[in-house]
Amino acid sequence: MNRPSRFYIVLFLMLLLWHHGTSAENGYNLWLRYVKIADPALIDNYKDKNRHIVFPAVSDRLKAAKAELELGLKGMLALELNETDKAVNGTLIVGTPTSSKVIAELPFVSEINNLDNEGYIIRSCTVNGKGITVIAAREDIGILYGIYHYLRLMQTNLSLNKLDIKEEPKLQYRVLDHWDNLDGTIERGYAGYTLWDWARLPRYKDPRYIDYARTNASIGINGAVLNNVNANAKSLNTEWLVKASGLADVFRPYGIRIYLTARFSAPKEIGGLPTADPSDPRVRQWWKEKVKEIYQLIPDFGGFLVKANSEGQPGPQDYGRTHADGANMMAEALEPYGGIVFWRAFVYQNERDIDRVINGYNEFKPLDGKFNKNVFVQPKNGAIDFQPREPFHPLFGSMPETPLAIEFQITQENLGHAGHLVYLGALFEETLQSDTYEKGKGSTVSKVLQNYKKTHGISAMAGVPNIGTDINWTGHLFGQANWHAFGRLAWNPDLSSIELSEEWIRMTFSNDKSILKPIQKIMLMSRETAVDYMTPLGLNHIMNYNTHNGPEPWHDDPLWTAFDYHKVTTDSIGVDRTRTGSNAVGQYHEPLASTFNDPKTCPVNLLLWFHRIPWTYKMPSGQYLWYEMVDYYYKGVDGVRQMENIWNTLDGKIDKERFEHVKSLLKLQEDEAVWWRDGCLLFFGQYSKMPIPAKYEQPKHSLEYYKKIPFPYNWDSTLFLKK
Repeated sequence: MNRPSRFYIVLFLMLLLWHHGTSAENGYNLWLRYVKIADPALIDNYKDKNRHIVFPAVSDRLKAAKAELELGLKGMLALELNETDKAVNGTLIVGTPTSSKVIAELPFVSEINNLDNEGYIIRSCTVNGKGITVIAAREDIGILYGIYHYLRLMQTNLSLNKLDIKEEPKLQYRVLDHWDNLDGTIERGYAGYTLWDWARLPRYKDPRYIDYARTNASIGINGAVLNNVNANAKSLNTEWLVKASGLADVFRPYGIRIYLTARFSAPKEIGGLPTADPSDPRVRQWWKEKVKEIYQLIPDFGGFLVKANSEGQPGPQDYGRTHADGANMMAEALEPYGGIVFWRAFVYQNERDIDRVINGYNEFKPLDGKFNKNVFVQPKNGAIDFQPREPFHPLFGSMPETPLAIEFQITQENLGHAGHLVYLGALFEETLQSDTYEKGKGSTVSKVLQNYKKTHGISAMAGVPNIGTDINWTGHLFGQANWHAFGRLAWNPDLSSIELSEEWIRMTFSNDKSILKPIQKIMLMSRETAVDYMTPLGLNHIMNYNTHNGPEPWHDDPLWTAFDYHKVTTDSIGVDRTRTGSNAVGQYHEPLASTFNDPKTCPVNLLLWFHRIPWTYKMPSGQYLWYEMVDYYYKGVDGVRQMENIWNTLDGKIDKERFEHVKSLLKLQEDEAVWWRDGCLLFFGQYSKMPIPAKYEQPKHSLEYYKKIPFPYNWDSTLFLKK
C-alpha cells in the first residue's frame, strides 16, 4: 500500500487552516480555538519569545507540529512564522538533535538524548549571549507534544519567562476504545454516527480525521481502537483492513497508532475453519497469517482489543481453555511486529446465583503471571459496569505479575448520556487516587499502573469515548472536558481534576475569572450531583435496562432484574458483600477489607454497595437510612437547579450559540433528575413504608406513571404547545 504523498499532507493542513478560520463558536474547535490573547502585556511577552523561529521540518510529523505552531501563533498573536537558521534574541528553536544542528549543539543535548521516545523539554536559556526558548526532544513525536504544551501555556495565559519544563508520559499506551460499528452506528454513542466514512475509505480521507488526530495528540493520546468490543468478524477481512489503513495514514503524523477489536471466532466466521480453539494449530496459523497481512498494510499497527466469554461473546472458554490461552495465542502472532493484546476483564455472564461484583477477580486472579509479556489484562475502573460511583476494581493491586490497563468510560452510558453535564475528571481521579494497599499505604491505583512500566516495560490506560459526527464532537459541549481530562490523566495519572477543569475552561471559553470561576464551580459539583439524584449511598445498576438512561429499579424479568443490585425488601436494602455475604470485601487488601466489611467504617457513599441495611438504620447524621436517602435525592435535584442558576449568570459573557446549547441541556437535566428522584423514591418508599417529608416538593405523578415513561422522556406535550 502506498503511503500518502507529501501533496496530501499539505492539502490536509491547508484544509485544517481554512476550517479553523471559518468555524463558528459551535464547539467544533474543542480546546484548540487559538483565539486572540486579550491581555496586551501578555501579547508583548509572547511576541518577544517568538519573533524568530528555527524549526527545520524534514518529516511529516515535524511538518504537522510546525503547522500547529503556525496556526496557534497566528490565531493568538496575529504572528507569522519568521524563520531563521541562527539564534538571536527572541528566537524559538524547535527540533531534535537529528533534525536541527542548533539543537545538536546545545549544552544540554545529552539530557535531550536521554529523554524517552515521547518526552520533551521546553526551556528558556542563553546561547552565545542570546536569550532563546527551546522545544527539544529525542524523537519527532516529542516535538509534536512539546508544541502543544507550549501553545497551551499561551492559551492559559501563563508566562513564557524562565521556562524549565521536562515532560515524559507516565503511561506508555494511551488509547481510545471506540465502540463504532461497521454500519456507522456507535454502541453507547450519543454524539451522532461514526467518524469513519467506511464507504469512501481509503481513497477519500475526510479532513475531519486530521482534526480528530490533532485533538488527541494535543492531550497525549497515542492509540485508537476503531471498532466495537462487540466486534464484527469481517472487520478483519482484507477489504476492511485496506479501509483501516487509510485512517492509519492520516493518524501517523500525529503519533496515533490504530488498533482493531478482534472477534475471537473470526477463524470460523471468516477463515473457513471448523473451530476457533486456541490450541488448534490451524487456528494459531490463521491468526499468524492474518497478523502478517495486517502489518503489510499497516506497518505501525498497534494490536488487538478482545472481549471474550462475556455477554455471549465467543472466547477460549468455549473450548475449555483459559483467558490466558486465548490471549497468548494472539500475542504470539503479534509479538514479532511489536503488537499488543488488550484482553478485557469484563466477564459478566448474567449468572443470577453469582454476585457479579466478584466475577472478574475470580476468573483473572488465578491467571496472574500466565499471560505473555505483550498482553494487558484490561479491567474496567470498577467491578460492575461504569456506574456513577463504584469502588475501584479489586484486580488493581492484585495482579503484580500481569500488567493491567485500566478502562474508563468517557461516554456517559450510565450518567445521562449527552444530555447531562457531568464532569468525569472527578470520577477518573477518584479511582486513580484510591489506595489499593498492595504494598502498604500509598499504593494507589495510579502507582500500580505506573509501576507496570518498571516491572514489565509496558503500561496503559484506555477510555471509551463519546466522539461522533455531531458538530461539537461529543453531543454535550461539556463532554469535551471529559475527553480532555482522560487524555491528560492518561499522560500523567497524578494530575488534579480541579486543575484540569481550569485548564479546559481557559482553553475552551475564557481566561476571564468572572467566566472561569462559575463554570468551574458547575463542573466540580456536577459528578456528585449526578450520583445524588441517580444512585446515592452506593446504589447501583438501577437505570433503565434497555437504554441505561432514566430510573428503572423496578425492572424484573427472568433475564435480568434490578433486584439483584438493590435487594430491596420491606425491612432492608443493599447487597451483602461482607465476609458473611458474597465476600467481595475479601478481594481487597487490608485494611480496606475490614473497613468495607463494617458498616460503621464503610464510606457512606458505598454503604449499600457492600451492606444490606435496615430502613431504620441510624446513619452518622442521626437519621434513619430512608430519610438519608430522601435527602440525597432531593440534594441532587437542587444541585442541578443550582448549576442552571450559575450558568444563567453567564448570559452575555460567552457566545450565544454555546450558551443556549448548555442552557437547554441543563433544563433537560433538571427534568430528568426529577424523573430519577421521584421514580426511585416512590418505588423504594413502597418498601420502606415511610413518607417523603412534607418539607420537600412532593412527586407530581404516581409510580405507575414513572414506570410507563419511555426514553427519551415523553414529556407532557402540553408544556410545549403555544398558549
